Amino acid sequence: MSFLSAGRRQTEVVYLMSFTDNLPFIKALAAALPAGQRLVVYYRPEHEASATNLAAVGIVTRPLRDNLQFVMKGIPQIMRARVLFCDNYYAFLGGLRHPKGMRIVQVWHAAGAIKRFGWDDPTTAERSKSDQRRFQAVYDQFDEFVVGSAAMGEVFARSYRVAPERMQELGYPRSDRLQDVGWITRTRARVTRLAPELAGHRVILYAPTYREGVTFTPPTGLGAALAADPDSRVVVKLHPALRAKATALQRELGDQVVVAQHLSTTDLLTVADTLVTDYSSVAFDYSLLPNAHSLLFFLYDLEEYTRNPGVQADLQDWLPGPELRTCEQLATAIRADQPTDLTEFNLHWNSANDGAATQRVIDRYVALLSD
Repeated sequence: MSFLSAGRRQTEVVYLMSFTDNLPFIKALAAALPAGQRLVVYYRPEHEASATNLAAVGIVTRPLRDNLQFVMKGIPQIMRARVLFCDNYYAFLGGLRHPKGMRIVQVWHAAGAIKRFGWDDPTTAERSKSDQRRFQAVYDQFDEFVVGSAAMGEVFARSYRVAPERMQELGYPRSDRLQDVGWITRTRARVTRLAPELAGHRVILYAPTYREGVTFTPPTGLGAALAADPDSRVVVKLHPALRAKATALQRELGDQVVVAQHLSTTDLLTVADTLVTDYSSVAFDYSLLPNAHSLLFFLYDLEEYTRNPGVQADLQDWLPGPELRTCEQLATAIRADQPTDLTEFNLHWNSANDGAATQRVIDRYVALLSD
């Protein structure tokens, strides 16, 4: 089925937004459009505050809700776009016919991948054939994938079963700010204002991935391990759904804990001397920051996680340090406070994330509007 009406010109650029860390790119894109073109952003309702931010600079925003109104009015407009940017998997795309002359571009929300997804996720093989066909129908809609490295391009091509030629190694626009001195300075000032207890101390940030459908049960002794350096301050950033777990872990940390609920994980990365994570994409962001001193991977549940959802097969080849499997190993690493050499890690995952990705992406896709 096609929603592209005969005689209707494709004059718009549409951005589907389910993550809010690409607002600078969205604004720059809107400003770069030629006369007669406009950008329309469809956003998930939970991101209304970010949509208001975009609307304040004149960008048209509309909520993306899974209801009849969206089917009747939203989808027809989206499918008239000359260029459609998607920051995630959008299931409704699988049931549509790709209009001729339309370019659908995936601008993912992570610069690298530790966990598996798509066809690489072991659970995908257990889904019904109809589910699998639906997944692939969505994957096949993406004409191009914006990636920050050849490594991420290989992950997408394998995980989505699409041609490697669809990968565009332009860099992730959202990574530019991590090398922007002005943005870093402003963000650090905000952190200092909202969490002054961090000033003058080594900051250890614990930010594990969200385990969807899995109960997060931190191992006994994790709090003591994170507090192994008595002069440090520790911030715990868990998914909002795990608030009770975060509270219990924070209580275990005692006087060294700093509760920074009004600051995002990205904010805190700019002041973290040590990041402790596991399978989260925050590692790829942190490695680009000038303050990235030590990056520790605490993989206490690696065997279980390898079974579901799985980790990249070559994980051990590019992990920039040892796998820390016990609280004792984590405590030792925190006390040692050795710098992590992130050179090879960044060459592997961030080769095109050089601070100029936004301009390259805009140059490529704005040029399509004049074809």
